[in-house]
Amino acid sequence: MYAHHSVFTIANEGKDDMFKNSLKDGRSVWLNGRQVDITQDPHFVGTLQTIESLFYMLENDQEQKEIGYFDKEYQCWIHKSFLIPRSKDDLIERRKTFQLWTKETDGMMSRLSDYARSRLTGWYANREFYRQYDQEFPEKISSYFHKARKENRFISVVQRDLQIDRSIKSIGDKEKLGLLSITKKTDEGVFVSGAKMIGTAAPYSHDLIIYPLSTIKEENKSLAHMLIVAADSPGLHMVCREPFSADKEKEEDYPLSSKFDEMDTVLIFDNVFVPWERVLLHENTKAIAEIKVDLISNSLAYHQSIIRLYTKLDFVAAIANEIAETIGAEGFLHVQEKLGELIIQLRTISAMIIAAEQNGKYLNNVYIPEFDYIQTARILGTKYYPRAIEIIQLIGSGGFIQIPSSVNDFDSSIGTLLQKYFHGKNTSALERTKLFKLAWDLIGSPFGSRHELYERFYSGDPILQTADQWKRYDKKHWKEYLASYLNRE
Repeated sequence: MYAHHSVFTIANEGKDDMFKNSLKDGRSVWLNGRQVDITQDPHFVGTLQTIESLFYMLENDQEQKEIGYFDKEYQCWIHKSFLIPRSKDDLIERRKTFQLWTKETDGMMSRLSDYARSRLTGWYANREFYRQYDQEFPEKISSYFHKARKENRFISVVQRDLQIDRSIKSIGDKEKLGLLSITKKTDEGVFVSGAKMIGTAAPYSHDLIIYPLSTIKEENKSLAHMLIVAADSPGLHMVCREPFSADKEKEEDYPLSSKFDEMDTVLIFDNVFVPWERVLLHENTKAIAEIKVDLISNSLAYHQSIIRLYTKLDFVAAIANEIAETIGAEGFLHVQEKLGELIIQLRTISAMIIAAEQNGKYLNNVYIPEFDYIQTARILGTKYYPRAIEIIQLIGSGGFIQIPSSVNDFDSSIGTLLQKYFHGKNTSALERTKLFKLAWDLIGSPFGSRHELYERFYSGDPILQTADQWKRYDKKHWKEYLASYLNRE
């Protein structure tokens, strides 16, 4: 009932096709009312090619040391997202790998598996802590960790429940709310039904790590489980949102959408079987509560997140600056002020990354970045990115509305007229059009709108996250400041 193939042990396939063919496993991916093969469907091909190129870095002799480390036990190169940092140098090596991948994607792909792998690595490193809740957890997560890193598996983490009726205060009615729960137990494993969101990059994944993000009370312990579910499991359906990827002939007009649309899905579990060895936690409310706040896992994963954030903000700033120069607006003080604001964003996030690494600490023999700096950077990102997009809109203004319909227009009979009227200050009309098409894909296309929404909310409710900064802060010295003024002893 449970079988899947190794990512890199597919017989009779060429090396360059191994990742793509590992996804030809009969997985149930639904788009526009039909089940699709993502290795063939045009809405997935561009992103799949991007992911393939990143994964193949481990197979490239020139790139292996940049992206991985050599494991003597397995005699193969392992991606550094699986590296347990035992020192500050190890943490910096992880950062270099994240920088490389995120630079290749301009920060536009948030779930390239290095995030989920970092979470897994943290849980594995801290596995003995959970033995008090479940004696089998350390061995189960060890088994999967070693398999995932050896086979270079693409992993996604999916936690959130559907927005069916948020006015309901109790989660007792599991079926009405679509909550994922165990419906049957056997000697071999469990069957689960329900749904989860947001399965970003799930169609490209080999395995999905599933656990609840909401607080689970003991009376609802049938919801308190942590599962590793194979993407090709019978009964698991991935229902995709509208695709934002561009058609082949529109790649130049939508250069980001055509390569970086990760796809978001709702995962519907219809009596999906999960073997006991992949049921990491079972009806264990206390362990699930700890899993969510695991400091090693969170610190390693969020470290990746803010490195990606920096690259994304850097990419946005580059576009904003290029637009200002192209339209001859870089000399205006109000434009310089806006560009300066983008630089302040970059330096702030960069400082947070450095501070987190330099002020890291050891926990269970794992060197983790200082969480407070990482969390501060994540919260700032929910405000910085929307503002960065707004700055591009303010600088380019009405110029974004009147762009030629396609760069192919320059090959038409009116191409010479377009060259005459669409050029920039010191750029050709074609180059200016390509720049504005790139910017529009970032700020005005469905792809761009999705990214703004994502950056606002992917880390949770920004109000709660910001308020939590105050709750967690040690305010004792504030009282000491004011003691003499208020006649306190």
